[in-house]
This record gives sequence, structure tokens and C-alpha cells, in this order.
Amino acid sequence: MTTIDQAPPLTDIASPPTPQVRLPQGRLLLDGALVEPLEAGATIPVIDPATGRQIATIPACSAADVDRAVEAAHRCFESREWQSMRPIDRGRLLERLALLVEEHADELAALESLDSGKLLAVTRAIDLQFTIDGLRYFAGWASKIAGQSIALNPLVPEDATYRAYTERRPVGVVAGITPWNFPIGQAIQKLAPAIAFGCTVVLKPSEETSLTTLRLGELIIEAGFPAGAVNIVTGYGQETGAALVDHPLVRKIAFTGSTATGQRIMAAAAQTMKRVTLELGGKSPTIILADADLERAIPGAAMAIFANSGQICTAGSRLLVEAPLYDQVLEGVAQIARDLKLGSAFDAATQVGPLISKRQRDRVGGIVTAGLAEGAIAVAGGKVADREGWFYPPTVLAGVARQMTPMREEIFGPVLCAARVDEGDDLVKLANDTPFGLGASIWTRNLDRAHLLADRIDAGTVWLNTHNVLDLAMPFGGNKLSGIGREFGYEAINAFTEPKAICLRLDHAAGRI
Repeated sequence: MTTIDQAPPLTDIASPPTPQVRLPQGRLLLDGALVEPLEAGATIPVIDPATGRQIATIPACSAADVDRAVEAAHRCFESREWQSMRPIDRGRLLERLALLVEEHADELAALESLDSGKLLAVTRAIDLQFTIDGLRYFAGWASKIAGQSIALNPLVPEDATYRAYTERRPVGVVAGITPWNFPIGQAIQKLAPAIAFGCTVVLKPSEETSLTTLRLGELIIEAGFPAGAVNIVTGYGQETGAALVDHPLVRKIAFTGSTATGQRIMAAAAQTMKRVTLELGGKSPTIILADADLERAIPGAAMAIFANSGQICTAGSRLLVEAPLYDQVLEGVAQIARDLKLGSAFDAATQVGPLISKRQRDRVGGIVTAGLAEGAIAVAGGKVADREGWFYPPTVLAGVARQMTPMREEIFGPVLCAARVDEGDDLVKLANDTPFGLGASIWTRNLDRAHLLADRIDAGTVWLNTHNVLDLAMPFGGNKLSGIGREFGYEAINAFTEPKAICLRLDHAAGRI
């Protein structure tokens, strides 16, 4: 196991111009301490996606490790210390962690880029800023949870008065299972509201990007969180993740990832009626109407799909353009795709980094190949980049019919499927012609049409003249196969608490004044 103290110089494990990055200790956060897994030899290789080379290993936790983590979270949740902690003091825990993340932001950003291949400028300006903002945002929410007073209507007249009210109570132990495309941000997306609203947490990051979550565990100890409030296990989904989902003391699962995995989690959660929040896949349409401002719409459509190498659940992977602008938009987006530079996350000139793994690169390539065989035309990209690492060039496919594989599958790579919307076509039907419903964007100068069209798009978020704008104050989640429930904003209260109703009978005879 490579540790902070033993990490080799990064020049030995990644291509220049990578800065020096120290790797976190490969130990789990369990019950307030960094500990070794029970099976010391069970590890998972950590691969630098820009080179394809191994840089470290992380523990492959067993069901017994998961049980230790959940038991610790349950003990903490039931403890007098946790139950009596003032909400404002839970907020202070998150604020202290925010200060530590802010202090180590450059280190964490570099670690995130090394592990995931994301551009360093992006991890520092977006991922780490989101992480810091998320901790502070939910720190503020901790002291602002409120119930309701309810006016009752007794069915039987009597000499009594009723008082009824609700409290929001934390659900209990939360299993936070996070994906590989936004590792530290997603960890905070689960951890921060759970802690703010009085839950305890077991985090399980993706086995492909666990390094920043492990480093976060070290900072959680430094921030002074009570033992067991947050626990971290690493491992494969089929063992570690499944043990966490099946554990009887877990009361809520907050999962972000693939639809197929989300469906399995939902089926398993039904056995013990666990609460679930599932943010799953997407096949988001980017809709460009005939009156759109192309100086904004063309680069907007390009970055809706090519940002983070297309590895975004709300990526605008279906481009629907009204016929008068179709050729101009297609060529404009294709030219941007051709001009984007592939490279290391640590090269300031790089615009598109690698995909997360060889498996993902091969999957993306396979879907594109299937589309070309079905009659689509690659006007940019269309084949695997000839270089080390797991790179796939930005690709634009034209002439993609609704039944073709690239138009139906969530590709999760930098691949755009373009389709012309001719006069007489039902634009709403085309936009909604997918089993997913996570996001969509509409580009037009006509705000009347924009709002009326947005009303009919079956998606959790519809952006107007922009795409992929997320904010902690704005509820986020999907319809159809894109998931269940919402995160962020006020909706996070509903995701991590449940209402308890309390009813009191006041006897007039006993309390006369």
C-alpha cells in the first residue's frame, strides 16, 4: 500500500508536467480512526487514466468491514452525544471541515485530477469550490429545520381541544454511494446534508476514484467529528456496495451512478423498506430553435457534451436543431470538436482529458462503431485516439436516427448525436423520446416559446440558453429512469429526514381557568 509517507515522486508514475502529489494512506475511516481492513491483502489497483499505469492500491473491503462501519455509524446515531448535539453545532462540524478542505484545496484538486483524469483547472475551480460551498451551504441549513402546526378536525364533538404538530426527524444511518466522475463533490453531496440534518453516514466511493474520499477521511478526523458520525469504506460494488445496501441498520441509501445499478439497489432496498435517493443516467437533449443566438448556442452545445470528456450525467448528448440552422450548427460544433486538445490533466493547454478507464473507453468506442454501422456519419472524431491512456476524441455523429444505438444508449463519453428537426416534426416528442429524464436545454431568443416548451419537456431540470448549471440552492434529480428523489436546496431536508406527527388532547375539564 502506498501511503503519504511512502509515496514515490510523481515523476515516476505519471507523465510530465504533473506536479508533486502525495497519496493518502490506504486506511479506512471507521469509528473515528484510520484502520486497516480486516483482509490486509485484498486490494484494488489505482490507475492513472492519462497513462494507464498503476499509481497505488486501495482496500477492497469485505462485508465484515462494512458491518464494522455501519455498526459504528449506528452507535453514534443512537448515542446521547449525537442525539443531544445542537443543530448549530452539527453545522460547526461542517464549517470546520470546509476550512480544512479550503486549506488543502490545491492538494485535493491535484489528487482528484491524478485519480480521475479531470483537468486541474476544473477540479480546482469547480470540484473543490463546489465541495467547500456544499459544506458551508448545509452547515447553514443545520439550524433551520422546522416542522408544522396542524389544525385538526375532530370527528366526535367533545369538551377538548387538540394540538398537533410535526417534527422533521433524521432517517438514521445513511449509505452514501458515489460515482467516479465527481468524486469529492459527490461525497460532500451525500455527507453534508446527512450530517446537517442529524444522520450518520457510511461513504462508499467508486473503486475507480477513491483517493480524495480517503483523504477527506483524514480531514474529518482533524475537524473533530464524533467517532462514527462519518465512516468510509472502499471496494467493489458487487461486494462492498452490496453489503452496505443490504445491511439491516442502514435506513437510507443515497446513490449516484448508473441506472442499472440504481435499479438493483432499489430492488434490494425494498426488502427492508430502506429510503432511497437515486440520481441515475441521462440522455439529455440540447434543443436549438431557429431563432437561437448561434454565438452562444454553438459553443454552449459543444461544452454541454465535451466538458469532463462527456462524463456528466446531464451531458447534452442529443443535439436537436431546427432545420434552418442545422447545417450551420452541425459544422460549428464539429469544428470545435476537431480543435479541442487532448492531454494530461496537468497540462494547461489541455481541453479534454481521458476517460476513466479502458473499459469505459472501449464501451464508448463500441457504441460509436455500432452507430456508424447503422448509418450514422462521423463529422468529427469517431475512433480511439492513438496514444497512451484512455482517451477518446470529441466526436460528432450526424444523421443519427432515433432507433440507432448512439441515440438510445447513455454513452457517458464525448460523443454528440445530431438530428435535424424538420417542419412538422413534433419537437416535444423527439425531446422526450428517451427512457431518461434528467436534464435538457433550450436555446432561443423567444422566451415565450422557451417557457412553454420547457413545461412539456419531461426532465428534472430544463436550462434556457445555458446547460449544466447546477447550484446547491436548486433541487436536482431526474424523472423516469433518471432516478427518484431530489438533492440540494430545501428538498434535501425531505431526502434525509422524515416527518413525525405528534397529537395532544387538551381536556377542558382538567384545565379550566
